[in-house]
Amino acid sequence: MSRAALIAGAVFGLAAAAVWAAGGATAAEAWTRAAARAAQAALAGAIRAMRAGEPGAMAGLLAIAFAYGLAHAAGPGHGKMLIGAYAAARRVRLAPMAGLALAASLAQATVAVVLVLAGAALFDLTRAELGRIADVALPPFGHAAIAALGLWLVWRGVRGLRRASAGPGRHDHGHDHDHGHGHGHDHGDHACGHAHAPTPEQVAAVAGWRDAALLVGAVALRPCSGAVFLLVVCWQFGMLAAGIAGAYAMGLGTATVAVGAAALAVWAREGAFAALPGAARVRTALPAVEAVAGLAIAATGLWLLSGGA
Repeated sequence: MSRAALIAGAVFGLAAAAVWAAGGATAAEAWTRAAARAAQAALAGAIRAMRAGEPGAMAGLLAIAFAYGLAHAAGPGHGKMLIGAYAAARRVRLAPMAGLALAASLAQATVAVVLVLAGAALFDLTRAELGRIADVALPPFGHAAIAALGLWLVWRGVRGLRRASAGPGRHDHGHDHDHGHGHGHDHGDHACGHAHAPTPEQVAAVAGWRDAALLVGAVALRPCSGAVFLLVVCWQFGMLAAGIAGAYAMGLGTATVAVGAAALAVWAREGAFAALPGAARVRTALPAVEAVAGLAIAATGLWLLSGGA
């Protein structure tokens, strides 16, 4: 992609953030709530069509479930915002970010399936009781994962800034001896066996299992209320397999929006870096962006834990 196209991504990202902050979030929430209500009514109709044995009823159920996932994810919510913030914080390529977004959405569907199977089959919980678990009991664990991920990014960003400010002649690898004793190794970019700053190749991947686990867990531990509704109704009518398929169709709809958010974040991030003159400034900016984005993620998680949602 050309430099001009990348910079356009940064401009677009700033404009989208401004519209969102100026009231776009409220309008989107109103629209998505109306769309979700309409989709839920359509789901009930599709379930009735399946019970009546109408041809094409299963395909209709899956299509409506997918549309419900799209509508549910399009409004304000921490899932896509977390995916987008992480994509901005870490210089991860789009393909791994898309994979993470898909994994998080499917894990969210899996949590809904496990919740209903365990709650309805083992403990005979009602739809209202399962809804309270999905909406009240589980989310704090996801919020804690959001805060933990944010703090982890802050710590790593600050550590990167310290390395960058130390200059090319300083190491942060823990051995404490004087480099003036002439032991004959070159302090070029890689001659002593390690780099003084992360290269674009090193940071262009998800940074380990901690990031992936916290990111997926933060999204998954707030199962979609529509998926819980669909699963409970299908369970009651003896159509559990259809409910499970519908829950994962919703997950794919949610994943579509999350992947879009990741793509926009990657485009905006690379556009911002493309506007910086020189690779050295990009390397300095990387940990700064990570620390700032991590601080925003941590603050969001702590706000949600305090009852802000």
